Amino acid sequence: MTRTHQRHLRDTERETQARGHLAPTWPEDARPAAPRHVGASHPARREQDVRPAALRWASRALLVLAAALISVDGTRFGLAMPFWTPLAPWPLMLYVILNCRELPGVVRRYRGYFLLPALFVALSAIGWATVALYPVPAALSILGVMGALGCLAAIDIASRVEGRRFVRAFIVVLACAYWAAFAVGVAQFASIHLDVKPMRAFLTNLMQREYLSDASAWGGGRPQFLFAEPSYIGMHLFGVLLPLRWLTRRDDPKLSRHLSVLVCVFAAGSLLMGVGVRIIIDTFIALAIDIAVHTDPRRRASVVRAVRRSVALVAGTVVVALANQRILSIMERGMLVGDGSLSARIAQGLTPIIAGVLQPLRLLVGFGAGNSIVAYQTGLDTAKSALSGLGKPSMWSWISKFTPESSFTMSAYTSVITDFGLVGLAVLLALVVRDARHARTACLATGQRAEARTYLWWTILVAYLYLQFEGYAFYALPLLIWALRTRPLRVAEPV
Repeated sequence: MTRTHQRHLRDTERETQARGHLAPTWPEDARPAAPRHVGASHPARREQDVRPAALRWASRALLVLAAALISVDGTRFGLAMPFWTPLAPWPLMLYVILNCRELPGVVRRYRGYFLLPALFVALSAIGWATVALYPVPAALSILGVMGALGCLAAIDIASRVEGRRFVRAFIVVLACAYWAAFAVGVAQFASIHLDVKPMRAFLTNLMQREYLSDASAWGGGRPQFLFAEPSYIGMHLFGVLLPLRWLTRRDDPKLSRHLSVLVCVFAAGSLLMGVGVRIIIDTFIALAIDIAVHTDPRRRASVVRAVRRSVALVAGTVVVALANQRILSIMERGMLVGDGSLSARIAQGLTPIIAGVLQPLRLLVGFGAGNSIVAYQTGLDTAKSALSGLGKPSMWSWISKFTPESSFTMSAYTSVITDFGLVGLAVLLALVVRDARHARTACLATGQRAEARTYLWWTILVAYLYLQFEGYAFYALPLLIWALRTRPLRVAEPV
């Protein structure tokens, strides 16, 4: 075959892919060489889109809507779940329903995860039969699990049936949504410090739990953007945007750089506006992990660069920490009593666990979905006694006023153990660890050491972020699972 003929075939395939259709299948001796690495915007196996036009456009509209709403999880317009009011999971679930013909393949690829609801309901049935059944909290708990699976299914389906250009457009819309959320945070900051009362009143009434007014029960006088609370900033920046930057860094460097700018501006702005302590800790850990992801220990220049960046990161973190009164209080008085918010998080996270220790069967199989209030009532007195030096007496009084609808744990690990026991948590962690090991093995087998490092540190980052976030339907874990199960095939298989 002449070079001219090969070039013609390569150009024809490129033009066909640009139009969003499958490239024709060339004979093996005529197929242009495939790139060794295929990035996040490429489906693992691009499937022919045979959907009717109306279904295709309705599906894409739902995806765009979800991307626009993904940064909105604390307003009065969302469904009230344990300490957040998300909007994006529901368009994603509708997208999966509209594209239900793809669902059998999704369930087959992620069989273990799609069996989790059955396991969780079976474990919960024990608690519902022997402890209590609160219908609304139980339904919200199971709905959160289904929301996570819906997000996973939507990502998988979209990556296979939607065009490459649309997937890129989806990420662009998502980035614009986070820029809009940052602009709202700047407006909140201005309304607080410039005392713009009409703007402040509007933004305060917009949020389900507001942190703007001085009278806020959650610690006012600070912006929260469009999130349920300021501490959720790290979940979005480092659970969604940073991994998308990693996934696009080779195939779409321009988009990856834009995501980098967005993450840095959002994090720096949050630090400068003094939104809280957790964003300082999250930023330090996430940037340290990002340095590890981009460091090749076999290359001296890469190691030297990593050391320089690490020194700059530590120095910057120390400067920011010393300027934060809450961190100074923690340093002076200790973690247990130095900060009321931190003390409350520790108390809320440990009280249900202490209840499980008092009732070993509940620790093993859980109290049942939606029964966290029972765990708090069971373990409150013992926790208060065991953690006598923790926080203020008003904190324990506040926890004692929890209702079935208002109780929350602030930790996904505590929530899963409370609802579904150590059995449920162990099965979930076993599935994720298995996929992480398989992804790493697949990458190392094909010489993709950088990818192997990315999967390892990405998994560690997500595991850390969920320590202080309990929303089952959040997007960080589904995105990680999809990447672990799908991306190694793209590295190992020609496309």
